[in-house]
Amino acid sequence: MHAVIAVKSLAQAKSRLAEGLQPRDRPRLVLAMLTDTVTAAVATPGIASVTVVTPDSEVSRVVRGLGAQVEPEPSPNGHGSGLNAALAAGAAAVRRRHGAVELLALQADLPALRPRELADALGASTHRRSVVADHEGSGTVALLVRDGAAPLSPLFGPDSARRHIAAGAVELLGEWPGLRQDVDTTADLERAAALGVGVATGALLRELGVSRACHASKQVRRAGSSLC
Repeated sequence: MHAVIAVKSLAQAKSRLAEGLQPRDRPRLVLAMLTDTVTAAVATPGIASVTVVTPDSEVSRVVRGLGAQVEPEPSPNGHGSGLNAALAAGAAAVRRRHGAVELLALQADLPALRPRELADALGASTHRRSVVADHEGSGTVALLVRDGAAPLSPLFGPDSARRHIAAGAVELLGEWPGLRQDVDTTADLERAAALGVGVATGALLRELGVSRACHASKQVRRAGSSLC
């Protein structure tokens, strides 16, 4: 299984976190969460490689240091843009390097991900295509393709879990809280912190005065931000 992750430019990422973070801190958080996601994926048994698709030089530098491959974000040129185009381009690059391999499209914002959870999800995936929904049940955190001849065909975006299932993916129903906890809002970040995040995200949250063991019902106000 070869994993593909796509990340926008740090300056553009995670605008929905603006309510709870200072502008200078949002790119740092995005990079910290990506670092913990890639670290967990690289350490997961059954994952042979991790490829990150990004236009950002700092992202490229960091993930190469973690053992990941880097692919440039594709230019539109009539072939689409955004997350799905980037993931499809990354999957194509992986197969150019490794042949007809199995693929995993993984979200980049999973700071509470644990290798054992991801390995368990891989083991539960015996279908040609399968999907892991996020903690809300509507989004997708992981799309797995076990058929080496089948395209990735990602459909990330609003209500993506339903759309992946409608396109033939089987939903995996394991208890994987860290895998399912992606971060789009400050409330998501609070839930991830309560689960226990990785080293990079944990260090940044401590620097920002955020307790690793905080609960979503409690808020800490710091420099005009509301963040638990």
